Amino acid sequence: MIRHLYLRIYLASLAALVSVVVLCALLWRWIAGRSDGLVLLERMHSDALHLHFDGIAIIIGIATLVALAMYPVARRLTRQLENLSASVERFGNGDLSARADVSGHDEVARLASSFNATADHVSLLLDAHRRLLMNASHELRSPLARIRMALALHETDPSPALLRSMEKDCSEIDEQIEEILLASKLETTDTTLPEGSIDLSVIVAEESARLGLAFDVVSLDVRGDARLLRRLTRNLLENALKHGGADATAVLFADSDGNRVMQVGDRGPGIPEAERERIFEPFYRPERSSETGSGWGLGLSLVRQISDLHGGRIRCLPRPEGGCLFELVLPPPPRTDRSD
Repeated sequence: MIRHLYLRIYLASLAALVSVVVLCALLWRWIAGRSDGLVLLERMHSDALHLHFDGIAIIIGIATLVALAMYPVARRLTRQLENLSASVERFGNGDLSARADVSGHDEVARLASSFNATADHVSLLLDAHRRLLMNASHELRSPLARIRMALALHETDPSPALLRSMEKDCSEIDEQIEEILLASKLETTDTTLPEGSIDLSVIVAEESARLGLAFDVVSLDVRGDARLLRRLTRNLLENALKHGGADATAVLFADSDGNRVMQVGDRGPGIPEAERERIFEPFYRPERSSETGSGWGLGLSLVRQISDLHGGRIRCLPRPEGGCLFELVLPPPPRTDRSD
């Protein structure tokens, strides 16, 4: 891009020199074409001082014309670079709303567009991290408060139940921190899916059995990260168990297009239609819930992040018999990745 800019400046300078030569040649031809042109040229050659002043006047006139013609081009380039430099400086000083003006289709305009796109991406990341930090600090306050209360009660009346409660709260804090780190990694780094395929039914069966939930699966392979897909499955199942009770179920099958479909259903109170997309936002808490009510934390937000990474889609549907049905659709692996 910079090389092209220098090329344009070089071509502009070269064009200016060529213009001088052409104008001199045209002037000489015009003089020679006059009826008294030859006499005039002879007189100019014979009178060195007169030729000297005429030459200076001609050069000054041509230089003035070239300068006037080149000024708009040069000024346009320098003005674009000045605006871009000022925008970069403002952004570097903390003004995240600073953007460069984009005009034209030249290299400087493309550079300004690239800066604006980068600034937008950085602003989104910083806003996401700021919201994540605020929500995470809010969510971590509850288990910490319960631990402090349990410690105070344990000093006056020690009991194994209080110790088990503190262990559970510590596990909750540890899990939340792990989810925060994973969410931050998925947002800020480019995660490449490994080559080859894995059997998704094994993951669904193992996680369902660990939680004591009913499942119905068929052997289906997908291309993906086994650790992330296990986290996705675990979050869906634990969410169903938390909000829908022990009647949660997991089903895995292939649709008519070969897509891998995992459905996790529960018999909970259900989710209003207006909130079925918002529950995938980090730490979303329904308006009707109290300050200490149950929110969704980062669990379902991670589910969507992992689903998007694998080229899938996740949605929340109502169950006809009551409750929710979370449906994950993943594409089949490429033929070269299939074990059969």
